[in-house]
Amino acid sequence: MRIIVLCCALLFCLPAVAQLKLGATALPTLVDEDDEPARINDIVTEAFRRMDKTVSLEVMRSAFLGSGLLSKQLDGDFAYLDLDEKKSGFVYSRAYLPLYLFAVSKRESVKEISLLPHLQDKRIAIENRFANTDRVRLIKDVKWGRNPTTFDAFRQLADNRAYYLLTSGLLVDEFNRLLKVENEELLHLSSAPVFSAGFHLRLRDDVADARAITMEFGSVVDDMQKDGTFNQLLGIAWLTKDINGDGVADYISSKAVPRATLDETMLAAAYPLDDTQPGTDSVFVIDAKTFTSREEAFGALDGVDNVLRMSLLDKEIYQRILRRW
Repeated sequence: MRIIVLCCALLFCLPAVAQLKLGATALPTLVDEDDEPARINDIVTEAFRRMDKTVSLEVMRSAFLGSGLLSKQLDGDFAYLDLDEKKSGFVYSRAYLPLYLFAVSKRESVKEISLLPHLQDKRIAIENRFANTDRVRLIKDVKWGRNPTTFDAFRQLADNRAYYLLTSGLLVDEFNRLLKVENEELLHLSSAPVFSAGFHLRLRDDVADARAITMEFGSVVDDMQKDGTFNQLLGIAWLTKDINGDGVADYISSKAVPRATLDETMLAAAYPLDDTQPGTDSVFVIDAKTFTSREEAFGALDGVDNVLRMSLLDKEIYQRILRRW
């Protein structure tokens, strides 16, 4: 009996596992409340599960996020976007998800745009989530049409109150999925991103083991990007990244992700996770299994139903825009 009591006492003396409390500002389909599609929330939650660490994610307005970090009510930011300058007092992970901001239009002529100066003299719809960042705020030669939400920015373009919209290619893809269902003409994107940025995990530097946590997070994310987990959580059939260090981007996919078709057009639409480009030496990784040829990779996906995934945007909310289209 004496041994049992001693063991119990030791158990009660063990320190409780600290829970990291992280915040972020909303960005539809990426960062959102628990009852809405939130792909970045899902990525961060899965990464910390694999790290065997407890984490709490909260979505809030930018002002509350800043005050929460300053007052130390928050341990960090789980979707820090490096369109803002990095600040002292924090430890940052490597970017775990790139964000590409394109010029978007109903007009195909937008494909001729590849540089920021091409947007001068036109009103550009943009949401405050991007407009209030350090890099965008410094741009004075563009007539920004600021909007409080993603919905308002898309509506400004739909109402022809802006010539272009500057937004994430991921969001345009989700909006185009709504348009496809309605048999409407799709939005067109500039030939290259106007801005390229990335999401990071950011922790206060006084959080215990902050640097070790961000490094472990980066390592776990690397695995998730290569084993098909990112495809599944993002709902994207094909991703690209140099996974073997040869300087050439490789194609990554998963049998668990719906795809509209299985052909070269899907590869051309692959979402880049780094700045490398595919080439003749690209390999194909399907659910962590490597194939050296496109034919082998497509064969491994044979039998997977081809179906267009529905949009992660709320159709009822965006119906007000679709009716104006």
